[in-house]
Amino acid sequence: MQTMKTAVIGSGRIGRAWAIVFARNGATVRIHDASPEMLRGALPAIRQSVEDLASFGLIEEPVDAIVARITACGTLEETVRDAAFVQENIAEVVEAKRVLFAELDRLTPPDALLASSTSGLPVSKFTEGLPGRARCFVGHPVNPPSLVPLVELCGAPWTSPGALERALAFYEQVGQKPVIVRREIAGFLLNRLQGAVLDEALSLYKQGYATAADLDTVMRDGLAMRWCFMGPFETIDLNAPGGVADYASRYRGTYRDIAATRVPFDWPAETMEDLDAERRRVLSLDHIEERSRWRDRRLMALLAHRRSLMD
Repeated sequence: MQTMKTAVIGSGRIGRAWAIVFARNGATVRIHDASPEMLRGALPAIRQSVEDLASFGLIEEPVDAIVARITACGTLEETVRDAAFVQENIAEVVEAKRVLFAELDRLTPPDALLASSTSGLPVSKFTEGLPGRARCFVGHPVNPPSLVPLVELCGAPWTSPGALERALAFYEQVGQKPVIVRREIAGFLLNRLQGAVLDEALSLYKQGYATAADLDTVMRDGLAMRWCFMGPFETIDLNAPGGVADYASRYRGTYRDIAATRVPFDWPAETMEDLDAERRRVLSLDHIEERSRWRDRRLMALLAHRRSLMD
């Protein structure tokens, strides 16, 4: 990894976190943003995040050594020159991504891997006409990837298996937990699972079954207690003496009854305004950034704890 040259396009939260992921594992990183103001703030924000990681014992080198591997670049050409791996993190706009990937395909070495952090757009939407389209794919992270290791890899029909194999190996090298989405689907895996839970939570809230705070408690102090170290399939496998088959025989009727009464949520403005008002009574907008940093530090503590259990 010490000779790996990477490029990060977009210096918002996701881009900065990717820069940390790559740099803390020995890769050199060049980061670029179309907004000079965003780019100016990138390295100070990255340093603060790396200092937080150090405070939880989550890095093995001095802060300065990691930050020194990251360089802010004023032009796209300078950023991706000689890069072996490019991670794009711009807005979820198909045309903007199409234009950028055409430039990336033109400016990068022909064997460089080109990944998009898009959370919902299939890579086929913006790479179809590229000469180097076989090396393009989605590398969808969880925010922030420096703390939550999952990354979903999804290619277009023309993405080469070899490119995905190389990407899988690279993400594993930098400490992530990559999974393969076998064919394109809107939202990939994580957002579809998250969307199903969110849809039901919002529906229950709209129908008046519980407050937002109580529904958050159900997740935080209920389901999430197990889901933070095992998935839903392992959970049900352990929740019946005879495993998954036994669980299905015991509870399929219950879940069918629940499904028959489920009311999909259609995102009405009135409900979202009520929810926003309830949240603003708990957290004012001018404290969101502070609370976000609190969240990140809690994730750091959880990550440190998980690592201690594996030692």
